[in-house]
Amino acid sequence: MLRSNRAWLALAVAGSLLLAAALVVRALARRGVALTAPFGLGQPAGPRVRQPLIAQELMYDGQLGRGWDDWGWGPHELGGGPARVKFSNFGGIVFHHEGLRGPYGGLAFRYRAPSAFGEFLHVSLRGADKPDDAFPLIRVQRRHVADAEDGFQEVLIDWKELNPDGQAFDRVLIGTFAHVDESWVSLDKVMLTAPEASRSSDGALAVLCDGKTHEISELVYGAAADDWDSGQSAMRMGGNPLTRFNWELPAWNVGADWFFENIPQKLSMFERLSLTRKDRRVVAVVVPLLGWVAKDGRAVGFPRAKFGAQRKHDPYRPEAGDGVSPDGSPIAPGEPGETSVPAPPELIRKWIERVVADDQREGARAVHMYILDNEPSLWNTTHRDVRPKPLGYDELLERTVEYATAIREADPNALIAGPAEWGWTGYELSAVDREAGVQLRPDRRAHDDTPLVAWYLKKLAQHEKASGKRLLDVFDLHFYPAAEGIYEGGSGKTDPASAELRLRSTRALWDPEYLDESWVKDKVQLIPRMKAWVRDNYPGRKLSLGEWSFGAEAHISGGLATAEALGRFGQQGLDAAFHWGGLKQGTPTYWAFRAFRNFDGQGARFQKVSLPVLELPQVSLFASRSGAGDRLVLVLINRQATARQIADVQLKGCGRVMSRRGFGYHEGSPQLEAVPTALGPNGVGVTLEPYSITVLDLSVAR
Repeated sequence: MLRSNRAWLALAVAGSLLLAAALVVRALARRGVALTAPFGLGQPAGPRVRQPLIAQELMYDGQLGRGWDDWGWGPHELGGGPARVKFSNFGGIVFHHEGLRGPYGGLAFRYRAPSAFGEFLHVSLRGADKPDDAFPLIRVQRRHVADAEDGFQEVLIDWKELNPDGQAFDRVLIGTFAHVDESWVSLDKVMLTAPEASRSSDGALAVLCDGKTHEISELVYGAAADDWDSGQSAMRMGGNPLTRFNWELPAWNVGADWFFENIPQKLSMFERLSLTRKDRRVVAVVVPLLGWVAKDGRAVGFPRAKFGAQRKHDPYRPEAGDGVSPDGSPIAPGEPGETSVPAPPELIRKWIERVVADDQREGARAVHMYILDNEPSLWNTTHRDVRPKPLGYDELLERTVEYATAIREADPNALIAGPAEWGWTGYELSAVDREAGVQLRPDRRAHDDTPLVAWYLKKLAQHEKASGKRLLDVFDLHFYPAAEGIYEGGSGKTDPASAELRLRSTRALWDPEYLDESWVKDKVQLIPRMKAWVRDNYPGRKLSLGEWSFGAEAHISGGLATAEALGRFGQQGLDAAFHWGGLKQGTPTYWAFRAFRNFDGQGARFQKVSLPVLELPQVSLFASRSGAGDRLVLVLINRQATARQIADVQLKGCGRVMSRRGFGYHEGSPQLEAVPTALGPNGVGVTLEPYSITVLDLSVAR
């Protein structure tokens, strides 16, 4: 690697300073001067008692830690395992990091050396523009050392001994005061440990293994795309185009998303399902209820030839307009038949019958959930070329009964989900209300002033009681944060204030005390609210979020919000959820899924049983246990943008930890990487980087 002239100059200066220090050390050693600080005087000599160590700054553990540089000195080799250092000729090693001060608990490291070396090490800090004697030169004695594994000795030197005046520093020096031969010395797990005062208080982070538990549905890890390497558990085929997808042609109309164009598809729905059936994928499919599907792969809803110039046109197909005149007024659409053909319940029944026949022939179920269209209260916006009329309470129920009956008759064992509404206004009001005005809400007032989805559930319960036919198995809604700039079609703002708001917005999923920081201005508490709607109107329905996302998928705040949501889904007892957008490999959102679904790259996952926990204000904790009770997997999310958190996770009633490992992901991480953990008397400790996801994988014996 080429270095800049400035870097070479820094190394040269460091080398001269270290050479001078080595000469001083050599002179003092020859005169028999003990290089110990006054802190150690009067203390009995003897090996120290080992204690759990938690890294606040990890300098070296098989490789250099984040932000740390090798500033050389004597012969040494780094990377791929413990460092190897020659301390002959008063050699040593220097680790460099810009601008440190502390406080820390101390300096710790492990070394393995020939027994003939005896006591030979000393350590010190160094600082830019400071003389070498600004910090004590500490001789490593028996009182600092404890036996460790594999023949290593573990050193811990208290911070008050190393840096009694709390000065800033930028280097850590590990050298020798004694004549030793040229044998290699192994050095590893070099760290500045966390001060006791920075650790979470006892019980603040805890897993309550004897508390009330419930099973986590694997379907909460679903997604709208087929990025299976992310660990997604299921796929939802949905979105606005599915509202007008002609399963047979195949073609769909993308509606207002892109100039109301019919677009040909490479595969029919039946061919798509055959592929997922072959791979044994779990799939949910949106079924058209609108009544119209694409008639071909060419027509457009507002052609220039018929409607003239419009506000915008497709730059690749100039004849396709956006249905808005240049003055901003909406253009009245033409006949639906210009782009579409009718899709009555009878056609849907025919399609589902074909799917069932293919299932029987290929020996596997292709569709695990049929979803009753996509955001129907927005049809008069997203598909206004064929459906300019707003949808009301009664028509939604009527279409649901007609189409769900067709699905049930074609596939009696189907799971049917609905109404797949888009957001807060869609939960509470119909499109008729939205057109008339929220304050007037005439459609809702005509239906006992009951929220749309609550009324919908109640009426379907009444229908089942009267007819004996169950038409809805899963209560399905969509959720996106409503605050400005947070979702924004999956991108979203990533400035510090927006990132913080994005993370707070996740509380709308579950927290009864959180007042939504958007135009909603209400305590959404969506999952508990959905449970209450089901309990009060149609008991026994499962709960699903057919679409959800917190945006900023390529930013760490989007990844943390995704991990937070996945954890809450399992903790809150949701039955299914499908992330909207691609889980693109290498993005923070992708690694958020992997934290729950494949954190070690070998298939290790969050477990099946959710455990109650105690959390911190800025640290989320999600805990799971295997069915046999012999394994715990914990996910911790540090929502602090700049502060590390030293987490002591207490394990209450969980048994004795037999083995442990940790994995972490933070801004700039290439992947989930191994992180050090410490075993304490009551649990496990780990350092949480700012804005990070950390996974702890523990085997336990009760």
